Amino acid sequence: MNDTVIKAILKINPTAEVSVSGDDINTITWENGTTPIPKADIEAQFPIVKLDNAMSTLRAKRNKLLQDTDFYGMSDNTMSSEMATYRQALRDITSGITTVEQAQSVVFPSKP
Repeated sequence: MNDTVIKAILKINPTAEVSVSGDDINTITWENGTTPIPKADIEAQFPIVKLDNAMSTLRAKRNKLLQDTDFYGMSDNTMSSEMATYRQALRDITSGITTVEQAQSVVFPSKP
């Protein structure tokens, strides 16, 4: 929660300087003259932050799978059409995802 609160604040004010003790939105300390943001505005950012986190997790897994097959794209290798299709499917996997549930339910293609 602490991380979610801070990320939500930074979505509203990227230069905000804050600290949050514990997991409670009521423990925000506004530092170095940062103008406080209403709690309702911060809480309104929570779904966006959660989607960002889910997409980051999805992209990390996708990027690892792409990295594992990068050598097929080197000039001294011939990439099969199946591998090219697989890699394109990995690159396209985040298209159209708009909810945490969609991000968490992605089924990755099988590596040829």
